[in-house]
Amino acid sequence: MSSPPKQWAESPFLRSLLAGALAGTTVDLSLYPIDTLKTRLQSSAGFFPSGGFTGIYRGIGSAVVGSAPGAALFFVTYDTTKRALARPKPAYTATGTPYAAPPSPAAEPLIHMAAATAGEIAACAVRVPTEVVKQRAQAVQFPSSAAALRDILGRYGTAGIAGVWRELYRGWGVTIMREVPFTVIQFPLWEGLKAWSLRRSGRAGDVGAAESALYGSVSGAVAAGVTTPLDVLKTRLMLSRERVGAAEMLARIVKESGARALFAGIGPRVLWISGGGAIFLGSYQWASNKLSGEVVKPL
Repeated sequence: MSSPPKQWAESPFLRSLLAGALAGTTVDLSLYPIDTLKTRLQSSAGFFPSGGFTGIYRGIGSAVVGSAPGAALFFVTYDTTKRALARPKPAYTATGTPYAAPPSPAAEPLIHMAAATAGEIAACAVRVPTEVVKQRAQAVQFPSSAAALRDILGRYGTAGIAGVWRELYRGWGVTIMREVPFTVIQFPLWEGLKAWSLRRSGRAGDVGAAESALYGSVSGAVAAGVTTPLDVLKTRLMLSRERVGAAEMLARIVKESGARALFAGIGPRVLWISGGGAIFLGSYQWASNKLSGEVVKPL
């Protein structure tokens, strides 16, 4: 890769936008089959009635359309918020001399949590409609993403724009409930592992893509396991033929299938997100380093 244009190296916004778009597209296309299997395992209709091992790329059209803008929006918001919160604040020494005080090390995880929360809320504006369409195609409720989207848009005649909007954003609340805890676990852990590596090796700057991928895999696996029940709840809400509240759906799952059903698909989910964390954060780091022109020193 040749040297990036000067404006890319000087603009954190552009780096976040382009690196995030690349990372989102790369991870979604790479691991789409595992995501399909996970969705079918969590479907109330059952794994094989929902398609089993056939048509594992069904619904990929919506993923392709939503991947780049969703991930780009996340990283633009995440990095912008992190920089704003980490900006040194005016302070004074005991003798009254002014200086710029950086955030304390103890505040860094809180900064990453706040930035990740803001990023996820922004990204869900794109991610939720994409997920609704994609999962209905994955669960063989419709033959393709286009057919699932046409069914939703077709409600305009009876329910109006508000009805279409509600259907596209079905599961918004529970998606936020799932994604925010997930990201609040994953990103501080990922950032903490990177900072630990740099301190241990005495290097300046940032880590390389391979290290970032390793730490992304570890942090993603931990977060995925902890938040699986929220993922099951979100999937059931999005696949439901009727509008059901999150509390009612949770009670229905436990009553009909037992508490173990809340961990349905945990294996594929952890595998998918562990691999996805490696690809997502590794490719993001690679693109960010390239766009900034940073040369990473080896361990």
